[in-house]
Amino acid sequence: MSKEVVYVEDNPVLRGNYTDLLIKEGFKVRAYETRMEAMIGFSEKLPDIAILDLELNGERDAGFQLCMYLRQKSPMLPILFLTSFGDEVDKISGFRLGADDYLTKTVSQEFLIIRINALLQRYDNLRNKSLDIDENIVGKQIANQLFIDKDRLLVYWNNQLIDLTLTQFWIVQELYIEPRKVKSPHQLMKAAKIHVEPNTITAHIKMIRQRFKLVDDSFNCIKTERGAGYRWLDS
Repeated sequence: MSKEVVYVEDNPVLRGNYTDLLIKEGFKVRAYETRMEAMIGFSEKLPDIAILDLELNGERDAGFQLCMYLRQKSPMLPILFLTSFGDEVDKISGFRLGADDYLTKTVSQEFLIIRINALLQRYDNLRNKSLDIDENIVGKQIANQLFIDKDRLLVYWNNQLIDLTLTQFWIVQELYIEPRKVKSPHQLMKAAKIHVEPNTITAHIKMIRQRFKLVDDSFNCIKTERGAGYRWLDS
């Protein structure tokens, strides 16, 4: 069954071009021009993934408002920003409000489709999650506590699923591959397939720690090495 995308963009040319691209890639598409139109549409039915512009018809933070609205309605819905605003503050704000990805409109169509499909795959996995560690967890184990399911892009800590975005999953995986080795922000960006300022990686690390602490308030396996990066420590 085709996945449904809601695309919110106030520029009619871009809205038409990206809608055509998504349909060509096999998606069903609902497209909206304004924040209010989108909110009404979301209230009637949630899609499989939401793609949001940041500024809509002069509302500079319309996309942020939609992101907050969607995250309140569903903690599982994949949310991707596709916008002309590439400032680091905007990116960090988007991630803190619960976005799973943040891309600028300079991104290639091929890369956009890859990111959309990756988000959909991960959230399909989450919806169908199972805690059968023996059969489903196929990643590496550290100190009998961390499990990475590489096939389903999931992270478990003490047999409990950690609610991470796709970007955060790749960061954790990159850290755990070589425990105790310092990974620079650039290395973590490369692993997460993003290009951002180091402050955005810092924001992701902070959120990752918070997500782990929700299931284990003593979690302290990610250490900051000032001026160098981050390392995973055996517990």
